[in-house]
Amino acid sequence: MAGTAQRFRISFNSIKGKILTLFLVAFLVACGLTLLNVLTLAAVRERLNLSERYDDLFNSILEARRFEKNLLIYGGVESQREGMNYLDKADVAVTGLAGDIARVSGPATLEDFRQTLAQYRREFAAISEAKSPERESVRGTGKRLVDMAEKLSATKRARIHKTIFHVSLLPFAYLGIFLVFMAILITVIANSLLKPLGMIGQITARVAKGDFSPVDNEGRHHIEEVAGLLDALNRMALELTANQENLLQARKIAALGTLTAGIAHEINNPINNIMISAESLLETHDESLDDEGREVVTDILSQAERAGEIVRNLLDFSRTEKAGFSALAPDVVLKSTLALVRNQLLIADLKMREDVPHDLALISGNLRHLQQVFVNLLQNAIAATPAGGTIEVSAREAGEFVRLTVRDTGIGIAPENLPHIFEPFYTTKEVGKGTGLGLAVTYSLVKRHSGRIEVESEPGKGTSFHVFLPKAPASPEPHENIGHAG
Repeated sequence: MAGTAQRFRISFNSIKGKILTLFLVAFLVACGLTLLNVLTLAAVRERLNLSERYDDLFNSILEARRFEKNLLIYGGVESQREGMNYLDKADVAVTGLAGDIARVSGPATLEDFRQTLAQYRREFAAISEAKSPERESVRGTGKRLVDMAEKLSATKRARIHKTIFHVSLLPFAYLGIFLVFMAILITVIANSLLKPLGMIGQITARVAKGDFSPVDNEGRHHIEEVAGLLDALNRMALELTANQENLLQARKIAALGTLTAGIAHEINNPINNIMISAESLLETHDESLDDEGREVVTDILSQAERAGEIVRNLLDFSRTEKAGFSALAPDVVLKSTLALVRNQLLIADLKMREDVPHDLALISGNLRHLQQVFVNLLQNAIAATPAGGTIEVSAREAGEFVRLTVRDTGIGIAPENLPHIFEPFYTTKEVGKGTGLGLAVTYSLVKRHSGRIEVESEPGKGTSFHVFLPKAPASPEPHENIGHAG
Protein backbone atom coordinates (compact mmCIF):
# COMPACT_ATOMS: atom_id res chain seq x y z
CA MET A 1 0.00 0.00 0.00
CA ALA A 2 2.83 2.38 0.82
CA GLY A 3 4.42 1.76 -2.60
CA THR A 4 1.09 2.44 -4.33
CA ALA A 5 0.61 5.65 -2.37
CA GLN A 6 4.13 6.73 -3.29
CA ARG A 7 3.44 6.13 -7.01
CA PHE A 8 0.29 8.27 -6.96
CA ARG A 9 1.72 11.07 -4.83
CA ILE A 10 2.15 14.10 -7.09
CA SER A 11 4.09 17.15 -6.00
CA PHE A 12 2.96 20.62 -7.02
CA ASN A 13 6.61 21.46 -7.78
CA SER A 14 6.61 18.93 -10.62
CA ILE A 15 5.50 19.64 -14.17
CA LYS A 16 2.88 16.93 -13.87
CA GLY A 17 1.61 18.49 -10.63
CA LYS A 18 1.36 21.98 -12.14
CA ILE A 19 -0.46 20.79 -15.27
CA LEU A 20 -2.83 18.59 -13.26
CA THR A 21 -3.51 21.51 -10.91
CA LEU A 22 -4.31 23.79 -13.84
CA PHE A 23 -6.66 21.25 -15.36
CA LEU A 24 -8.29 20.65 -11.98
CA VAL A 25 -8.86 24.40 -11.53
CA ALA A 26 -10.21 24.64 -15.08
CA PHE A 27 -12.52 21.69 -14.40
CA LEU A 28 -13.82 23.24 -11.17
CA VAL A 29 -14.37 26.60 -12.89
CA ALA A 30 -16.19 24.87 -15.75
CA CYS A 31 -18.35 23.03 -13.22
CA GLY A 32 -19.08 26.31 -11.46
CA LEU A 33 -20.02 28.04 -14.69
CA THR A 34 -22.17 25.09 -15.73
CA LEU A 35 -23.98 25.18 -12.37
CA LEU A 36 -24.41 28.94 -12.71
CA ASN A 37 -25.82 28.43 -16.20
CA VAL A 38 -28.24 25.77 -14.96
CA LEU A 39 -29.39 28.00 -12.06
CA THR A 40 -29.77 30.98 -14.36
CA LEU A 41 -31.82 28.99 -16.88
CA ALA A 42 -33.94 27.68 -14.02
CA ALA A 43 -34.48 31.27 -12.87
CA VAL A 44 -35.44 32.31 -16.41
CA ARG A 45 -37.85 29.40 -16.64
CA GLU A 46 -39.38 30.32 -13.30
CA ARG A 47 -39.72 33.97 -14.27
CA LEU A 48 -41.29 33.03 -17.59
CA ASN A 49 -43.76 30.92 -15.66
CA LEU A 50 -44.48 33.86 -13.36
CA SER A 51 -44.79 36.12 -16.37
CA GLU A 52 -47.48 33.86 -17.75
CA ARG A 53 -49.34 34.11 -14.43
CA TYR A 54 -49.01 37.91 -14.53
CA ASP A 55 -50.45 37.79 -18.02
CA ASP A 56 -53.31 35.62 -16.74
CA LEU A 57 -53.95 38.20 -14.00
CA PHE A 58 -53.90 41.00 -16.54
CA ASN A 59 -56.21 39.11 -18.92
CA SER A 60 -58.62 38.26 -16.10
CA ILE A 61 -58.90 41.96 -15.24
CA LEU A 62 -59.38 42.86 -18.92
CA GLU A 63 -62.17 40.26 -19.23
CA ALA A 64 -63.81 41.66 -16.11
CA ARG A 65 -63.64 45.16 -17.69
CA ARG A 66 -65.26 43.78 -20.83
CA PHE A 67 -68.18 42.41 -18.83
CA GLU A 68 -68.23 45.68 -16.87
CA LYS A 69 -68.83 47.53 -20.15
CA ASN A 70 -71.61 45.10 -21.17
CA LEU A 71 -73.17 45.41 -17.74
CA LEU A 72 -73.15 49.19 -17.82
CA ILE A 73 -74.62 49.34 -21.31
CA TYR A 74 -76.97 46.37 -21.45
CA GLY A 75 -77.25 45.21 -17.87
CA GLY A 76 -78.03 41.61 -17.10
CA VAL A 77 -77.24 39.15 -14.40
CA GLU A 78 -75.20 36.93 -16.73
CA SER A 79 -72.66 39.66 -17.46
CA GLN A 80 -72.32 40.45 -13.78
CA ARG A 81 -71.80 36.77 -12.90
CA GLU A 82 -69.15 36.27 -15.62
CA GLY A 83 -67.37 39.45 -14.56
CA MET A 84 -67.29 38.33 -10.93
CA ASN A 85 -65.87 34.95 -12.03
CA TYR A 86 -62.98 36.71 -13.73
CA LEU A 87 -62.46 38.89 -10.65
CA ASP A 88 -62.32 35.71 -8.56
CA LYS A 89 -59.63 34.40 -10.89
CA ALA A 90 -57.76 37.68 -10.56
CA ASP A 91 -58.02 37.45 -6.76
CA VAL A 92 -56.61 33.90 -6.82
CA ALA A 93 -53.79 35.04 -9.12
CA VAL A 94 -52.91 37.93 -6.79
CA THR A 95 -52.83 35.56 -3.82
CA GLY A 96 -50.44 33.24 -5.71
CA LEU A 97 -48.25 36.12 -6.89
CA ALA A 98 -48.28 38.04 -3.61
CA GLY A 99 -44.76 37.03 -2.62
CA ASP A 100 -43.28 37.86 -6.02
CA ILE A 101 -45.16 41.19 -6.26
CA ALA A 102 -43.91 42.18 -2.82
CA ARG A 103 -40.32 41.20 -3.80
CA VAL A 104 -40.37 42.91 -7.21
CA SER A 105 -42.49 46.01 -6.59
CA GLY A 106 -42.57 46.23 -2.82
CA PRO A 107 -45.18 45.46 -0.12
CA ALA A 108 -46.84 48.87 -0.58
CA THR A 109 -47.61 48.13 -4.22
CA LEU A 110 -49.04 44.73 -3.29
CA GLU A 111 -51.28 46.25 -0.65
CA ASP A 112 -52.42 49.02 -2.99
CA PHE A 113 -53.22 46.48 -5.71
CA ARG A 114 -55.22 44.33 -3.30
CA GLN A 115 -57.19 47.30 -2.03
CA THR A 116 -57.88 48.47 -5.59
CA LEU A 117 -59.00 44.97 -6.61
CA ALA A 118 -61.26 44.72 -3.54
CA GLN A 119 -62.75 48.15 -4.25
CA TYR A 120 -63.36 47.19 -7.86
CA ARG A 121 -65.14 43.99 -6.76
CA ARG A 122 -67.45 45.98 -4.50
CA GLU A 123 -68.19 48.56 -7.18
CA PHE A 124 -68.67 45.85 -9.83
CA ALA A 125 -71.08 43.94 -7.61
CA ALA A 126 -73.14 47.11 -6.99
CA ILE A 127 -73.59 48.02 -10.67
CA SER A 128 -77.00 46.30 -10.80
CA GLU A 129 -78.59 49.05 -8.72
CA ALA A 130 -79.75 51.68 -11.13
CA LYS A 131 -78.74 54.69 -9.10
CA SER A 132 -75.75 53.17 -7.29
CA PRO A 133 -72.82 55.60 -6.88
CA GLU A 134 -70.46 52.72 -7.81
CA ARG A 135 -71.75 52.96 -11.39
CA GLU A 136 -69.96 56.27 -11.68
CA SER A 137 -66.60 55.31 -10.11
CA VAL A 138 -66.27 51.70 -11.36
CA ARG A 139 -64.76 52.83 -14.63
CA GLY A 140 -62.02 54.82 -12.88
CA THR A 141 -61.25 52.04 -10.47
CA GLY A 142 -61.16 49.49 -13.31
CA LYS A 143 -58.87 51.71 -15.34
CA ARG A 144 -56.52 52.10 -12.39
CA LEU A 145 -56.56 48.35 -11.75
CA VAL A 146 -55.67 47.62 -15.40
CA ASP A 147 -52.83 50.12 -15.28
CA MET A 148 -51.45 48.54 -12.10
CA ALA A 149 -51.64 45.01 -13.57
CA GLU A 150 -50.00 46.17 -16.79
CA LYS A 151 -47.25 47.83 -14.80
CA LEU A 152 -46.63 44.63 -12.84
CA SER A 153 -46.41 42.62 -16.09
CA ALA A 154 -44.01 45.16 -17.63
CA THR A 155 -41.80 45.06 -14.54
CA LYS A 156 -41.73 41.28 -14.68
CA ARG A 157 -40.86 41.27 -18.38
CA ALA A 158 -38.03 43.73 -17.76
CA ARG A 159 -36.59 41.40 -15.13
CA ILE A 160 -36.87 38.48 -17.55
CA HIS A 161 -35.02 40.45 -20.23
CA LYS A 162 -32.32 41.31 -17.70
CA THR A 163 -31.89 37.64 -16.78
CA ILE A 164 -31.71 36.65 -20.43
CA PHE A 165 -29.03 39.30 -20.96
CA HIS A 166 -26.99 37.84 -18.09
CA VAL A 167 -27.36 34.37 -19.59
CA SER A 168 -26.13 35.69 -22.94
CA LEU A 169 -22.92 36.84 -21.22
CA LEU A 170 -22.00 33.33 -20.04
CA PRO A 171 -20.37 32.26 -23.36
CA PHE A 172 -18.10 35.29 -23.11
CA ALA A 173 -17.25 34.28 -19.54
CA TYR A 174 -16.41 30.80 -20.80
CA LEU A 175 -14.22 32.29 -23.51
CA GLY A 176 -12.45 34.61 -21.07
CA ILE A 177 -11.73 31.82 -18.61
CA PHE A 178 -10.51 29.59 -21.44
CA LEU A 179 -8.15 32.33 -22.65
CA VAL A 180 -6.83 32.90 -19.12
CA PHE A 181 -6.33 29.15 -18.66
CA MET A 182 -4.50 28.87 -22.00
CA ALA A 183 -2.28 31.84 -21.10
CA ILE A 184 -1.38 30.27 -17.75
CA LEU A 185 -0.81 26.86 -19.39
CA ILE A 186 1.46 28.40 -22.05
CA THR A 187 3.39 30.26 -19.34
CA VAL A 188 3.82 27.07 -17.31
CA ILE A 189 4.95 25.10 -20.36
CA ALA A 190 7.35 27.87 -21.42
CA ASN A 191 8.90 28.21 -17.96
CA SER A 192 8.79 24.55 -16.97
CA LEU A 193 9.62 22.86 -20.29
CA LEU A 194 10.77 25.09 -23.13
CA LYS A 195 13.20 27.25 -21.17
CA PRO A 196 14.80 24.28 -19.33
CA LEU A 197 15.00 22.32 -22.59
CA GLY A 198 16.79 25.24 -24.22
CA MET A 199 19.21 25.42 -21.30
CA ILE A 200 19.75 21.64 -21.42
CA GLY A 201 20.49 21.95 -25.14
CA GLN A 202 23.14 24.55 -24.36
CA ILE A 203 24.60 22.33 -21.64
CA THR A 204 24.81 19.28 -23.92
CA ALA A 205 26.41 21.40 -26.65
CA ARG A 206 28.96 22.57 -24.08
CA VAL A 207 29.59 18.98 -22.99
CA ALA A 208 30.03 17.98 -26.63
CA LYS A 209 32.80 20.58 -26.87
CA GLY A 210 34.59 19.02 -23.89
CA ASP A 211 33.42 21.36 -21.13
CA PHE A 212 32.36 19.07 -18.27
CA SER A 213 31.98 21.74 -15.60
CA PRO A 214 28.86 21.14 -13.43
CA VAL A 215 25.75 23.33 -13.71
CA ASP A 216 24.94 25.58 -10.77
CA ASN A 217 21.33 24.62 -10.06
CA GLU A 218 21.02 26.02 -6.54
CA GLY A 219 17.92 28.19 -6.25
CA ARG A 220 17.37 28.41 -10.01
CA HIS A 221 14.91 25.67 -10.81
CA HIS A 222 12.26 24.36 -8.47
CA ILE A 223 10.62 22.01 -11.00
CA GLU A 224 11.37 18.50 -9.80
CA GLU A 225 11.82 16.96 -13.26
CA VAL A 226 14.16 19.76 -14.40
CA ALA A 227 16.12 19.72 -11.15
CA GLY A 228 16.46 15.93 -11.41
CA LEU A 229 17.61 16.19 -15.03
CA LEU A 230 20.18 18.87 -14.15
CA ASP A 231 21.43 16.74 -11.27
CA ALA A 232 21.75 13.80 -13.70
CA LEU A 233 23.69 16.03 -16.11
CA ASN A 234 25.96 17.12 -13.27
CA ARG A 235 26.58 13.49 -12.32
CA MET A 236 27.27 12.69 -15.96
CA ALA A 237 29.72 15.59 -16.15
CA LEU A 238 31.50 14.37 -13.03
CA GLU A 239 31.66 10.82 -14.41
CA LEU A 240 33.00 12.09 -17.73
CA THR A 241 35.58 14.19 -15.93
CA ALA A 242 36.60 11.22 -13.78
CA ASN A 243 36.81 8.90 -16.78
CA GLN A 244 38.37 11.35 -19.21
CA GLU A 245 41.87 10.20 -18.27
CA ASN A 246 40.82 6.60 -18.85
CA LEU A 247 39.39 7.53 -22.24
CA LEU A 248 42.60 9.31 -23.21
CA GLN A 249 44.61 6.36 -21.93
CA ALA A 250 42.51 3.93 -24.00
CA ARG A 251 42.95 6.06 -27.13
CA LYS A 252 46.69 6.29 -26.53
CA ILE A 253 46.97 2.55 -26.02
CA ALA A 254 44.92 1.88 -29.17
CA ALA A 255 47.19 4.15 -31.24
CA LEU A 256 50.37 2.68 -29.76
CA GLY A 257 49.01 -0.84 -30.26
CA THR A 258 48.63 -0.25 -33.99
CA LEU A 259 52.11 1.26 -34.18
CA THR A 260 53.90 -1.37 -32.10
CA ALA A 261 52.25 -4.32 -33.85
CA GLY A 262 54.04 -3.50 -37.07
CA ILE A 263 57.37 -2.84 -35.33
CA ALA A 264 57.19 -6.04 -33.31
CA HIS A 265 56.56 -8.20 -36.37
CA GLU A 266 59.42 -6.52 -38.25
CA ILE A 267 62.04 -7.06 -35.53
CA ASN A 268 60.89 -10.49 -34.39
CA ASN A 269 62.55 -12.34 -37.29
CA PRO A 270 65.98 -10.64 -36.93
CA ILE A 271 65.96 -11.42 -33.19
CA ASN A 272 65.20 -15.09 -33.90
CA ASN A 273 68.03 -15.18 -36.45
CA ILE A 274 70.44 -13.63 -33.91
CA MET A 275 69.49 -16.22 -31.29
CA ILE A 276 69.81 -19.12 -33.76
CA SER A 277 73.19 -17.84 -34.98
CA ALA A 278 74.50 -17.37 -31.43
CA GLU A 279 73.30 -20.83 -30.37
CA SER A 280 74.92 -22.38 -33.49
CA LEU A 281 78.15 -20.53 -32.81
CA LEU A 282 78.18 -21.73 -29.23
CA GLU A 283 77.44 -25.34 -30.19
CA THR A 284 79.82 -25.50 -33.16
CA HIS A 285 82.81 -23.60 -31.82
CA ASP A 286 82.38 -24.10 -28.10
CA GLU A 287 85.76 -25.84 -27.72
CA SER A 288 87.65 -23.25 -29.78
CA LEU A 289 86.18 -20.31 -27.87
CA ASP A 290 88.04 -18.94 -24.91
CA ASP A 291 86.22 -17.76 -21.80
CA GLU A 292 85.90 -14.20 -23.04
CA GLY A 293 84.42 -15.31 -26.39
CA ARG A 294 82.05 -17.71 -24.68
CA GLU A 295 80.91 -14.89 -22.36
CA VAL A 296 80.26 -12.62 -25.35
CA VAL A 297 78.14 -15.27 -27.11
CA THR A 298 76.23 -15.97 -23.87
CA ASP A 299 75.58 -12.24 -23.45
CA ILE A 300 74.30 -12.08 -27.04
CA LEU A 301 71.86 -14.92 -26.30
CA SER A 302 70.73 -13.27 -23.03
CA GLN A 303 70.08 -9.90 -24.65
CA ALA A 304 68.38 -11.48 -27.67
CA GLU A 305 66.11 -13.41 -25.33
CA ARG A 306 65.31 -10.21 -23.46
CA ALA A 307 64.54 -8.48 -26.77
CA GLY A 308 62.31 -11.42 -27.73
CA GLU A 309 60.39 -11.04 -24.48
CA ILE A 310 59.85 -7.36 -25.23
CA VAL A 311 58.58 -8.26 -28.70
CA ARG A 312 56.15 -10.81 -27.23
CA ASN A 313 54.87 -8.19 -24.80
CA LEU A 314 54.42 -5.77 -27.69
CA LEU A 315 52.47 -8.38 -29.64
CA ASP A 316 50.27 -9.11 -26.63
CA PHE A 317 49.78 -5.40 -26.12
CA SER A 318 48.73 -4.82 -29.73
CA ARG A 319 46.66 -7.97 -30.24
CA THR A 320 43.06 -6.97 -31.02
CA GLU A 321 41.38 -10.27 -31.88
CA LYS A 322 38.54 -11.20 -29.55
CA ALA A 323 39.56 -14.12 -27.37
CA GLY A 324 37.06 -16.80 -26.47
CA PHE A 325 35.36 -16.06 -23.15
CA SER A 326 33.82 -18.56 -20.80
CA ALA A 327 32.53 -18.72 -17.23
CA LEU A 328 35.50 -18.88 -14.83
CA ALA A 329 35.68 -19.37 -11.09
CA PRO A 330 37.73 -16.56 -9.49
CA ASP A 331 39.58 -19.00 -7.21
CA VAL A 332 40.67 -21.03 -10.26
CA VAL A 333 42.04 -17.92 -11.98
CA LEU A 334 43.99 -16.71 -8.94
CA LYS A 335 45.27 -20.10 -7.71
CA SER A 336 46.42 -21.16 -11.18
CA THR A 337 48.26 -17.83 -11.46
CA LEU A 338 49.88 -18.21 -8.04
CA ALA A 339 51.23 -21.59 -9.13
CA LEU A 340 53.12 -19.83 -11.93
CA VAL A 341 54.91 -17.38 -9.62
CA ARG A 342 55.27 -19.47 -6.46
CA ASN A 343 58.98 -20.11 -7.07
CA GLN A 344 59.62 -16.38 -7.47
CA LEU A 345 57.88 -15.80 -4.11
CA LEU A 346 60.14 -18.37 -2.43
CA ILE A 347 63.29 -16.91 -3.97
CA ALA A 348 62.28 -13.38 -2.91
CA ASP A 349 61.52 -14.63 0.66
CA LEU A 350 57.98 -13.26 0.63
CA LYS A 351 54.88 -14.46 2.45
CA MET A 352 51.73 -15.17 0.48
CA ARG A 353 48.27 -14.71 1.95
CA GLU A 354 45.14 -15.89 0.11
CA ASP A 355 41.58 -14.79 0.86
CA VAL A 356 39.50 -16.11 -2.03
CA PRO A 357 36.12 -17.63 -1.05
CA HIS A 358 35.19 -20.82 -2.83
CA ASP A 359 31.57 -19.81 -3.56
CA LEU A 360 32.07 -16.53 -5.40
CA ALA A 361 30.05 -15.81 -8.53
CA LEU A 362 31.63 -16.88 -11.81
CA ILE A 363 33.28 -14.27 -14.01
CA SER A 364 33.29 -14.04 -17.78
CA GLY A 365 36.77 -14.09 -19.30
CA ASN A 366 39.67 -15.83 -21.00
CA LEU A 367 41.78 -17.87 -18.57
CA ARG A 368 45.12 -17.32 -20.35
CA HIS A 369 44.64 -13.58 -20.58
CA LEU A 370 43.53 -13.27 -16.97
CA GLN A 371 46.53 -15.34 -15.84
CA GLN A 372 48.73 -12.88 -17.71
CA VAL A 373 46.97 -9.96 -15.95
CA PHE A 374 47.64 -11.35 -12.49
CA VAL A 375 51.13 -12.63 -13.32
CA ASN A 376 52.05 -9.05 -14.27
CA LEU A 377 50.52 -7.66 -11.08
CA LEU A 378 52.18 -10.30 -8.90
CA GLN A 379 55.58 -9.82 -10.54
CA ASN A 380 55.33 -6.07 -9.94
CA ALA A 381 54.36 -6.74 -6.31
CA ILE A 382 57.32 -9.14 -5.88
CA ALA A 383 59.72 -6.60 -7.38
CA ALA A 384 58.41 -3.80 -5.13
CA THR A 385 58.33 -5.76 -1.84
CA PRO A 386 61.51 -6.29 0.21
CA ALA A 387 62.36 -9.69 1.71
CA GLY A 388 60.12 -10.66 4.60
CA GLY A 389 57.17 -8.70 3.20
CA THR A 390 53.70 -10.00 2.44
CA ILE A 391 51.65 -10.24 -0.72
CA GLU A 392 47.94 -10.80 -0.35
CA VAL A 393 45.48 -11.98 -2.99
CA SER A 394 41.77 -11.62 -2.26
CA ALA A 395 38.43 -11.63 -4.06
CA ARG A 396 34.97 -10.29 -3.21
CA GLU A 397 31.69 -9.69 -5.04
CA ALA A 398 30.96 -6.01 -5.78
CA GLY A 399 27.52 -5.51 -7.32
CA GLU A 400 27.61 -6.66 -10.94
CA PHE A 401 31.36 -7.27 -10.68
CA VAL A 402 33.80 -9.48 -8.84
CA ARG A 403 36.72 -7.55 -7.36
CA LEU A 404 40.10 -9.37 -7.38
CA THR A 405 42.82 -7.60 -5.41
CA VAL A 406 46.60 -7.93 -5.32
CA ARG A 407 48.03 -6.11 -2.29
CA ASP A 408 51.68 -5.83 -1.24
CA THR A 409 53.62 -4.26 1.63
CA GLY A 410 56.30 -2.85 -0.64
CA ILE A 411 57.74 0.59 -1.27
CA GLY A 412 54.54 1.98 -2.82
CA ILE A 413 54.17 4.36 -5.75
CA ALA A 414 54.86 8.08 -5.58
CA PRO A 415 51.73 10.23 -6.12
CA GLU A 416 53.27 11.95 -9.16
CA ASN A 417 53.78 8.56 -10.84
CA LEU A 418 50.25 7.17 -10.26
CA PRO A 419 48.61 8.90 -13.29
CA HIS A 420 51.21 7.36 -15.64
CA ILE A 421 51.63 3.78 -14.46
CA PHE A 422 49.35 2.33 -17.17
CA GLU A 423 51.03 4.21 -20.00
CA PRO A 424 53.06 2.04 -22.40
CA PHE A 425 56.85 2.13 -21.87
CA TYR A 426 56.51 4.10 -18.63
CA THR A 427 58.56 2.52 -15.83
CA THR A 428 60.17 3.58 -12.57
CA LYS A 429 62.65 0.68 -12.60
CA GLU A 430 66.28 1.09 -13.43
CA VAL A 431 67.36 1.03 -17.07
CA GLY A 432 67.51 -2.53 -18.30
CA LYS A 433 65.23 -3.90 -15.55
CA GLY A 434 61.82 -3.01 -16.92
CA THR A 435 60.12 -2.58 -20.28
CA GLY A 436 57.18 -0.42 -19.12
CA LEU A 437 54.72 -2.72 -20.86
CA GLY A 438 53.51 -4.96 -18.02
CA LEU A 439 50.83 -2.67 -16.59
CA ALA A 440 49.91 -1.33 -20.05
CA VAL A 441 49.23 -4.90 -21.22
CA THR A 442 47.33 -5.55 -17.98
CA TYR A 443 45.19 -2.45 -18.50
CA SER A 444 44.45 -3.43 -22.11
CA LEU A 445 43.46 -6.99 -21.19
CA VAL A 446 41.16 -5.84 -18.37
CA LYS A 447 39.43 -3.43 -20.75
CA ARG A 448 38.92 -6.26 -23.24
CA HIS A 449 37.08 -8.07 -20.47
CA SER A 450 34.74 -5.05 -20.04
CA GLY A 451 36.27 -4.51 -16.60
CA ARG A 452 38.27 -1.81 -14.91
CA ILE A 453 41.40 -1.60 -12.79
CA GLU A 454 41.99 0.74 -9.86
CA VAL A 455 45.11 1.36 -7.80
CA GLU A 456 45.69 2.56 -4.24
CA SER A 457 49.18 3.26 -3.00
CA GLU A 458 50.96 4.98 -0.16
CA PRO A 459 54.73 5.39 -0.37
CA GLY A 460 56.47 3.18 2.17
CA LYS A 461 53.32 1.20 3.04
CA GLY A 462 52.45 -0.73 -0.10
CA THR A 463 50.17 -0.83 -3.12
CA SER A 464 46.82 -2.42 -3.92
CA PHE A 465 45.56 -3.19 -7.42
CA HIS A 466 41.82 -3.84 -7.69
CA VAL A 467 40.62 -5.61 -10.83
CA PHE A 468 36.84 -5.46 -11.39
CA LEU A 469 35.57 -8.15 -13.77
CA PRO A 470 31.88 -8.58 -14.79
CA LYS A 471 29.97 -11.58 -13.54
CA ALA A 472 29.21 -14.29 -16.05
CA PRO A 473 25.60 -14.80 -17.21
CA ALA A 474 23.81 -17.49 -15.25
CA SER A 475 24.33 -20.99 -16.67
CA PRO A 476 23.38 -24.48 -15.43
CA GLU A 477 26.91 -25.72 -14.70
CA PRO A 478 30.42 -24.32 -15.35
CA HIS A 479 32.72 -26.17 -17.75
CA GLU A 480 34.58 -28.98 -16.05
CA ASN A 481 37.94 -27.39 -16.93
CA ILE A 482 37.07 -24.05 -15.46
CA GLY A 483 35.00 -25.03 -12.47
CA HIS A 484 35.79 -24.29 -8.86
CA ALA A 485 39.10 -25.47 -7.56
CA GLY A 486 39.28 -28.02 -4.83
